[in-house]
Amino acid sequence: MNLVVQGSVLSSEALAGLAALCGAADTVALGKAAWRFSAVQQRDEVEPWCAERRLDCAWVPENRRLADLRLVTMDMDSTLVTIESIDEMGELLGIREKIAAVTEQAMRGEIDYPESLRRRVALLAGLQEQALERICEERMHLSPGAEVLVQRCRELGIRTLLVSGGFTLFTTWLQRRLGIDAVLSNELEIENGRLTGRVVGGIVDGAVKAQRLRTELEQLGIPRAHAVAIGDGANDIPMMAAAGVSIAYRAKPIVRRHATHALDHSGLDGVLHLFL
Repeated sequence: MNLVVQGSVLSSEALAGLAALCGAADTVALGKAAWRFSAVQQRDEVEPWCAERRLDCAWVPENRRLADLRLVTMDMDSTLVTIESIDEMGELLGIREKIAAVTEQAMRGEIDYPESLRRRVALLAGLQEQALERICEERMHLSPGAEVLVQRCRELGIRTLLVSGGFTLFTTWLQRRLGIDAVLSNELEIENGRLTGRVVGGIVDGAVKAQRLRTELEQLGIPRAHAVAIGDGANDIPMMAAAGVSIAYRAKPIVRRHATHALDHSGLDGVLHLFL
């Protein structure tokens, strides 16, 4: 078993103390604020020690290899990007708080995603299509480490998939910017340059996200152990369950409970450190 800690800079004394705490045979620096401790003992004291120092920690099995990873599937809002795009749309109409309240209910799992999406999209009726392009150019901020993660996946031949309960204009914009292999999201109905308040076709919810991941596994001919899923909200849980390794990124407590690992302090590129 290995221990990976990342997210904050540690002094040499702190590193030595953590190595002693977990009985590590060796310590390897993975980056400026990331380390792997090898041949460790999984002790209960380690996690509170790391939490006190704002460090993410993960117990990583010896047999998990980056060379085996073939598919990385990501959510968009509050995962690949820092914003909730539908909340930004609401702000342009002066109803951000109304939209955000429904978003939070869905993220906490209090209402199902299709119902929450229909409610929010209905509130957006009349928004100009050009406003969506403004959001892309002015507000679509990538999460720390997002670009590094996608670029490294491209270099290693790892397929990347963006699956979102958000909207196609945003996912395709991110696909072009980052070079993501494939995207799946909802399509907004637009008439005369304005949103009608309706979604075209079926809604991409948690079940649809999970099914797309399973379809990708089948098409690639790989076991689920070779796939990672990254998300932050309740509608990401089915997708995360379909992958061999699941990462809760800056996630709600309900999502953390269903994830293999959680990243609260490190960037998305921290996902790569969880493989040998």
